[in-house]
Amino acid sequence: MILRQLEIFLSVIDSGSFSAGARNSHTTQSTVSQHIAALEEEFAVQLLERSRNGVSLTEAGKIFNKHSRRIMGEIRAIEEALLRYRGIEEATLRVAASTIPGAYLIPQVVAELCGRFPNLTVKLVQGDSREVVEAVINREAEVAVVGHRFEERGLVYATVGSDEISLVVAAGHPWAKRRCVTAAELADVPFVIRESGSGTAKTVVDALSQAGIDPSRQKIRLRAGSNDAVKAAVLAGVGVSFISILAVRSEVERGVLAVVPVEGLHISRRFLLVRRSGRDLSPAAAAFWDHMIAAYG
Repeated sequence: MILRQLEIFLSVIDSGSFSAGARNSHTTQSTVSQHIAALEEEFAVQLLERSRNGVSLTEAGKIFNKHSRRIMGEIRAIEEALLRYRGIEEATLRVAASTIPGAYLIPQVVAELCGRFPNLTVKLVQGDSREVVEAVINREAEVAVVGHRFEERGLVYATVGSDEISLVVAAGHPWAKRRCVTAAELADVPFVIRESGSGTAKTVVDALSQAGIDPSRQKIRLRAGSNDAVKAAVLAGVGVSFISILAVRSEVERGVLAVVPVEGLHISRRFLLVRRSGRDLSPAAAAFWDHMIAAYG
């Protein structure tokens, strides 16, 4: 039994005759007869009653008709689903992102995409950069945006967006009015830092090491799981922190946090799009990828 036989069988039933069924299925009457005969021979039952008035279903034919329509309905559902997939209609896109790009870069692109494709749904999963990369590897997200590159096999990266990471203190901290501090002074104050999987944390450690500053000399008073937690701790006077300018722009403008330059130290980074290599992106993911590059590349 093949799908073409089911199509022809249903065409004959719906049109009421072999000749009309042949026309509707774009084939010859003899081909229609051969397919119906093949079905009846395969199942060893008569499916159709033939008469001068056309055709009618036997009891076995009624059962066959019911299941054939269900099968062909599922085939049409597959076709419709793939057409929606191709056209980004009613698609669901799974995106993962670390804290900063998830909060400050992705929303604008999602707004643009949803403006073009109103039925698109985006599911955003956030975590530290390590968790986000794992989400892509484990196929929990199709694309992701992170703040640090991990040398994992089977991943493709593209650079998007830039970020500055600066030393930030509370407005009442003794350094708040300083024009700058020295690298040596960093060993004398308590720090609030992100967890080890954070892209910000890795970028800061790498930059300090390259500048000849030993990160292990930092006095770590608190490790926090989010930038909001870091900001709250700095505001409360727990310590100072290196944090993305994007994350503290509002607080700096309001004067509750202050940015303090460190002599000889400039920390910047680029955000990275990431996906699995060797796999074509879905149309929705490809559109997201292209929009991110267009906006921030």
